[in-house]
Amino acid sequence: MCGARMRTLRLIPRFLWIGLVFASALVGYLFRRVTAGRLDETGRERLRGSVLASTLERLGATFVKFGQILGSRPDLLGPGYIEALARLQDDVPSMPFETVERVLAAELSTAERARLRDIDPTPIAAASVAQVHEARLDSGEAVALKIQRPEARAQIERDLALLGIGARLLDVIPSLHLLALPGAVERFGHALASQLDFRLEPANNRRLGENFADFKGVRVPDLHEELCTERLLVMELIVGHKATHPENVKDRKARRRLAARGGEAILKMVFEDGFVHADMHPGNILLQEDGTLVFIDLGMVAEIPPDLMRPWIETFQALGSNDGKAAARLFYAYSPYVATKDYAAYERDTMAFFGRFADKVLGEVEVSEVVGGMMNILRRHRVQVEPVFTVVNLGVLVAEGLGKQLDPDIDIVQMALPYLGQCLANAPEGRPPRREPPTA
Repeated sequence: MCGARMRTLRLIPRFLWIGLVFASALVGYLFRRVTAGRLDETGRERLRGSVLASTLERLGATFVKFGQILGSRPDLLGPGYIEALARLQDDVPSMPFETVERVLAAELSTAERARLRDIDPTPIAAASVAQVHEARLDSGEAVALKIQRPEARAQIERDLALLGIGARLLDVIPSLHLLALPGAVERFGHALASQLDFRLEPANNRRLGENFADFKGVRVPDLHEELCTERLLVMELIVGHKATHPENVKDRKARRRLAARGGEAILKMVFEDGFVHADMHPGNILLQEDGTLVFIDLGMVAEIPPDLMRPWIETFQALGSNDGKAAARLFYAYSPYVATKDYAAYERDTMAFFGRFADKVLGEVEVSEVVGGMMNILRRHRVQVEPVFTVVNLGVLVAEGLGKQLDPDIDIVQMALPYLGQCLANAPEGRPPRREPPTA
């Protein structure tokens, strides 16, 4: 009882700070709203999204990561919010090298610590949960050390407790019920917990590596599992260009190979294996000059339930083949929460949207445009998407976005449709729909 009271008391200073930051953001928003003059709804939404993103960045790691997850839900938030949240950055000053040494001493035995040589005091990358240093093993092999900040776990657990309280309070507002905030915070907490225990990443790394063992040109870093602990990862140092800058790959043939391999690999992950890198963004993909693509930072993964594979393959087939009627039915049938009062209007809007693409050939239709438009319709008609779809959606959008940057001629839709047909033939029996559309 006393311990619980003390934990609650420790939340108060942070709670007050969060309240102050949000109050300051509200004042800033009102000032910018007044000085901006007349804005249409799109302009107002962009302004609110910008203020929300900057506020989350001020509040630190937990809130930035929560914002990034919200930013992957265009079925819940409008484009103005999504654009702003997509730009969220988790940039923090690096921790002193003395702190790094203390973590290594706490995590490794004397003999294990002696195996790490020539640790570069300047980190390769620094974020709010961990930072990465280059080093060498006693064998001479170059490795990367991912070292967790000592205060990261306590800070994130404290912020998650406050997020949970806030989510439950906001969930009583009917207009916010579609966001399903308590469930979102709970799933977010589980995802962050997996990222804080570095012992889970080697298993994820191993499984993804096994899935791509026979897939040429796609790999993951080798980990030295005997040196990995709850707060330390020791892995092969991969030389490559981050996919945030694909233009750094100069060889045109390598760029085309990377575009095709990236698209095929992500489609395999999402629609065949059902084991997906859940923090998939260009910063977690490395491109090598020989055309090899490397997935890194596998602390957070998602597994698509086998009985959902068939429904989601069918859903993406409907999206890719411009079948608005089928897409409307499938999203509605498998939605965890529906508040639309007029299915006919929802179906009409969906079919009208897909009608815009009727005269276009496959290569002229971008996945991002189709999925983005569909998400807007779902949000407007209050049809929530199954959370696992966000992982599927993100993977397909990364495949298209990165593919187009590497090879403007690549057509992810054309690549996906025959592959989806093969996956559907091998998919297990799907779960029954939650509901069927009302009959006229």
